[in-house]
Amino acid sequence: MAESILNGRRVLLIVGGGIAAYKCLELIRRLKERGASVRAILTEAAQQFVTPLSVSSLTGDKVYTDLFSLTDEAEMGHIELSRDADLLVVAPATADLMAKMANGLANDLASTALLATDKKVLIAPAMNVRMWTQPATQRNFETLMADGVGFVGPNEGDMACGEYGPGRMAEPAEILAAIESHFNELAYPGGGPLKGKRVLVTSGPTHEPIDPVRYLANRSSGKQGYAIAQAVARLGAETILVSGPTNLPNPPGVTVKRVETAREMLAACESALPADIAICAAAVADWRVASDAEQKLKKTPGEQAPALTLVENPDILATLSQMKEKRPSLVVGFAAETEKVVEHATSKRQRKGCDWIVANDVSPATGVMGGDLNTVHLITREGQEDWPLLPKQAVAERLARRIAEHFSNARAAE
Repeated sequence: MAESILNGRRVLLIVGGGIAAYKCLELIRRLKERGASVRAILTEAAQQFVTPLSVSSLTGDKVYTDLFSLTDEAEMGHIELSRDADLLVVAPATADLMAKMANGLANDLASTALLATDKKVLIAPAMNVRMWTQPATQRNFETLMADGVGFVGPNEGDMACGEYGPGRMAEPAEILAAIESHFNELAYPGGGPLKGKRVLVTSGPTHEPIDPVRYLANRSSGKQGYAIAQAVARLGAETILVSGPTNLPNPPGVTVKRVETAREMLAACESALPADIAICAAAVADWRVASDAEQKLKKTPGEQAPALTLVENPDILATLSQMKEKRPSLVVGFAAETEKVVEHATSKRQRKGCDWIVANDVSPATGVMGGDLNTVHLITREGQEDWPLLPKQAVAERLARRIAEHFSNARAAE
């Protein structure tokens, strides 16, 4: 099974001083999950927000803070520290750190390591909106861009100081995506292994209206489908994500079409064709109310609850799998089961006519529905692959690389 693009990569994380520094802990955790090794430098100001002990506990390595530590210089000099890494990431990158980088200053360990490196630098700015929009900061931003420094963010949003606007640090998932994109570009200089492929992904629940304020739905969070869309996009695919209602941000590099109902989802999928690959990860409601009320249904004391007549929703997976024209070359379905997971999923693959089924156990004891972990079984015409318990992002990466291997093997067989 193909490994994460980050497996074995060395990241030097430089943490600047700002309230957003707490996000570096989540970033470290996600990098470690994907097999990266992380060393960290904390500026003096950063230590006011996160402690070296907390960072060291997550990296599993010494945290570096002092330019003039004789012990550090004997063990890992600041020049070697910066050049030993495959990538330097500055998160959060304060206005002060950006100014030092843009002007070649080196008066502490962080700025010295940044000046001494010969590796790619990726930074995630974080500062007050007025600091970000200051001409001096914008000049530094333009200088760093011209120097080849990569940027992720800043985002627009609420600030800890109470103001609103650009300057909010990118979320750990966004920074992680930028890091993975960097290593994908190194691994596939001509584009990823899915370059030239068009991929349709469905995700999330559907909401089937009962009246203007009530609906039928399920517990799907959409996390797995969003992760899959992001993973195939990072491998170079043109990716269209058809999403039911979720609270998730649009994955970078992905075209997102948001819908509410199963019928809207099917129409959006059909409009996205032709596609080379369809991955149906959405938890589509099986039924809808035959006729939803135009006004809110009122509860009257003493009267029985209104009877709801349900009709079957369109079967999106079966529709895409059984198309005579425009059928994707590879159709992948999902089977969320609470019992006899593999048995029911195998039957579903045959019944729907799709090529692969990703079966996952969503029984209440697993906590998978809406959670961050997944245990899946990949069922194909050739057999069954059992994957271990993994974060949903890791499941997505494995599936994306498995799809890339499928098309690579098909080309080799021609």
